[in-house]
Amino acid sequence: MTVSEPDVYDRMCPSRGVLEHVTSRWGVLVLAALRDRGYRFGELRRRIDGVSEKMLAQTLQTLERDGFVHRKAHPVIPPRVDYSLTPLGTEAAELVTGLVEWIERRLPQVESARELHGARREG
Repeated sequence: MTVSEPDVYDRMCPSRGVLEHVTSRWGVLVLAALRDRGYRFGELRRRIDGVSEKMLAQTLQTLERDGFVHRKAHPVIPPRVDYSLTPLGTEAAELVTGLVEWIERRLPQVESARELHGARREG
């Protein structure tokens, strides 16, 4: 069987799933947060304001399965689990963090465009 080259534009290519995981709202925020340092689950949840416990757990599991996040469980009571980036995750985090920083820098321009668009639609 011949394996074709990855093609994100092909709906059957597995790269689409990876793209979805890395660029989802929570995926981007987890990668960007872990770029700075490792976190325990509760710390990460507090860092990413608005994420539910369930959504954070699912996102971390997905990113771990894809090889971006390392999960280390410590055999202590109460249980302690630390999350950090793998080398692959660090590379992805660098890319999405650039996008996050660009969005933060350009937010005033986006908000101005939204206001102008709204004014045009109303009048």
